[in-house]
Amino acid sequence: MSILNTGRSVKKEISSLKKLHTQQNEELKLLIAKGLIKPLLGKTIQSLREVEFKVFSQFGDDGIIQWLVNNLDIKNNVFIEFGVEDYEESNTRFLMINDNWSGLVMDASDKNVARIKNSDYHWRHDLQAKSTFVTKENINQLITEANLPSEIGLLHVDLDGNDYWVWDAIDSVDPTIFIGEYNSVFGETRPITIPYNPSFIRTEAHYSNLYFGASIKALHHLAAKKGYAFVGCNSAGNNAYFVKEEKLNDVVKEVSLESGFVCSKFRESRNQQGELTYLSGGDRLAALKGLPVINVETGKTETL
Repeated sequence: MSILNTGRSVKKEISSLKKLHTQQNEELKLLIAKGLIKPLLGKTIQSLREVEFKVFSQFGDDGIIQWLVNNLDIKNNVFIEFGVEDYEESNTRFLMINDNWSGLVMDASDKNVARIKNSDYHWRHDLQAKSTFVTKENINQLITEANLPSEIGLLHVDLDGNDYWVWDAIDSVDPTIFIGEYNSVFGETRPITIPYNPSFIRTEAHYSNLYFGASIKALHHLAAKKGYAFVGCNSAGNNAYFVKEEKLNDVVKEVSLESGFVCSKFRESRNQQGELTYLSGGDRLAALKGLPVINVETGKTETL
């Protein structure tokens, strides 16, 4: 065997070992997580952080979602989530693998979606993956093309941009649970969002990487218009949870915006050279001073 062929053989073996190691790690995480789910049934809580655990979610959202789906009357075990990047860290992957839910995921990157389609879980589960740049103009067509039931279990919008405007436009599905990413930097007192721009890209909108999305009060305002109740935020302070009002019960209850809001602590600000600056607290908002936002209650343009 030539040195070249030997090298290829070694690389192939290393790749196989890495894949086996990853599979074993995932199986162990899934096994541990299964033991955390049963106690969630009927569990009354004061805060969503009490039920958090992480398997595939970036933070503790896997546990929150399990608490919700195990304590709500859900007609169809179907989810929609976008943008998911390569789906390695996502809020619906554990739901799909552990509970065998079906779903649609979308991301703007062809490379990310190709990786999803090449994964083992893609053929093992009823998962549609679509590469597309989501806007308020195309979102309902994209959902309709997926041929999903009109009443679905969960919708998660995570666009790092036009989140408010896209959720406002969605009328093709009626989810029991809505998860919306909010921009904690905008605070909890102003109902504001970035102005709509169909080609908005967070990393290009402002060098700080902090100018995107909507405040939690803006999402709360839209949720009320759509018939949803606020049930809290994850402890990381980036995802807000809403449930259809008629689906609330003695376990899953509405909470006030004041008691449920969580301010994020993660530091992802950048300078004009793209380097992390680790701003925290009010310094994050100060970096955005003067940038335009829309007050969703008045419809008027304001500034940060």
